[in-house]
Amino acid sequence: MSPIRRILFAVRDPAATSQPGILKAIRIAKSFGASLELFHALASPVFVALQPLTGESVDTLRIKAVDQARKRLDKYVAAARKHKVDLAYSVSWDYPPHEAIVRRAHKSRADLIVAEGHRGRRSLRWLMQMTDWELLRASALPVLLLKNARIYQRPVVLAAVDPTHAHAKPARLDADILAAATQLSGALRGRLHVMFANNPPLSTFLALGDPAIDANTIAMTCEALEQQGRTAFDRFMGSMDVEPARRHIVARPPAQAIPTLARTTKAAVVVMGAVSRSGLKRVFIGNTAERVLDALPCDVLVLKPRGAKARVATRERGMRIVTQPATPLVA
Repeated sequence: MSPIRRILFAVRDPAATSQPGILKAIRIAKSFGASLELFHALASPVFVALQPLTGESVDTLRIKAVDQARKRLDKYVAAARKHKVDLAYSVSWDYPPHEAIVRRAHKSRADLIVAEGHRGRRSLRWLMQMTDWELLRASALPVLLLKNARIYQRPVVLAAVDPTHAHAKPARLDADILAAATQLSGALRGRLHVMFANNPPLSTFLALGDPAIDANTIAMTCEALEQQGRTAFDRFMGSMDVEPARRHIVARPPAQAIPTLARTTKAAVVVMGAVSRSGLKRVFIGNTAERVLDALPCDVLVLKPRGAKARVATRERGMRIVTQPATPLVA
């Protein structure tokens, strides 16, 4: 991960009376010695009748909404100044929100995007998290997703790596994950832990293709692959300055191992990689970052492989204007 000099924080609702995410982002920026920009995308559609009852033009509505949001963000300049953080803010009409965030981050040359994870009733959580997932997929920049408002106090930072590359991640992504976790734990004056979910995927055994293979053969194969995983992890860590007590091998799938160990170590941040997938392949296979996201009790920093490209158009979409349908005639 590149040095963190500019951070973009995505503000979900400038009108909210409490903004713990902004206050946490200010502390994060202070730890890195970085500048901070608060950004809000006005993404809701504007329904415009032929003769608006308010008598205000579309241009007036557009300007008023931006001014109101900017005034609400302006009060955090003083809070940032107390921590000696250079804070700016911006508001624009653009949609959908995850694309608007990525576009603004690119325009402001941010090194890190920070956003609050969506929370809600479990029955609706999948829908609320859609923006979170789409942001992780679309952004080429690292994204720090805040799961709670707790300020970091010498936090445990847990790096999740896969030295066997069993989950379709490029080899050098592990090195980037470890480097980012080291950088983060150093800036926050925390403690670094590294983990590997050493669980050979079921596809390994299905690929053997011989129906005559018995349980003993599968067990022996599994044991050999697990040993290869342990060897790969030891080789990867090499001369890394991480004491043995903070190196963890967990014989469970990543989606189970990562949240479990995060709780055990009381991690404040998990650093992991994600490879975007599109179309039916993504729907059926899924993404480890997505499956871990809901289960993690802490914040998560997600990195993309080097050379990843932002999956959004570069041009802002502007205000989304929807004309109200005409009232149907009554026969």
